[in-house]
Order: sequence, then structure tokens, then C-alpha cells
Amino acid sequence: MVSSEIYAIVKSGGRQYKVAPGQTIEVDRLPVEAGSRVALDKVLLIAEGDKVTLGTPNIEGAKVMASVVGEGRGEKVIVFKYKPKVRYRRKTGHRQFYTRLAIEKIVSAGRRGSKKG
Repeated sequence: MVSSEIYAIVKSGGRQYKVAPGQTIEVDRLPVEAGSRVALDKVLLIAEGDKVTLGTPNIEGAKVMASVVGEGRGEKVIVFKYKPKVRYRRKTGHRQFYTRLAIEKIVSAGRRGSKKG
């Protein structure tokens, strides 16, 4: 059975994400306004059914179009430093900023765009 599902693996902020049209992802904060559009051009892989295109390391001309939904902050991570017998304790917290993106379409090299809808 051949599936016509299309997905891509993109790189943003040093991390890799598997994305498909219609999906919402959270990436490290990008310097863009809410409501604007962004093109993720570091596409490592595009798969459409049984056809897989693999980049070395990126696919030339391929990009993933997304719109910015908004920004937010992640869950708090507690950082606790402790050394026994010397009364050394340090407790701090960290909340990572992120940008929420709604994936619109995947544009492969030499093609218009594939839209799930």
C-alpha cells in the first residue's frame, strides 16, 4: 500500500524536527513577529509516499513554509548544585523561550509546493 503522506525533516536552532503540513511545532525562539511567515531552508529529508529525497547535508532549493503563531516559554527546569560536607548549595531555575510555528507547505527542489488540506 502506497501512502501519499508527505513529511520533511528540518533543522532549526541546532535541533531537528519532523514536520508535515498542518502540524504545529515549537522551535527555539526566532526573531520574527507573530503572524508573519518564515521559510525553514535547512531541509535534510523529504519523503512523499515511497519517494525519499535525502540531502547532503541539505536539499538544495527545498524549504518548508510556516507561519508564526506566537511565542511562549517552556516548563521550568530546576538546576541544583550541591557539594557534600562544605555547605555548598545553589538552586536556580530556567525557562526556555520558544516560537510556535504552524507548518503550511513543503516545497521540494524544482516543484511548487505540496499542501495537505
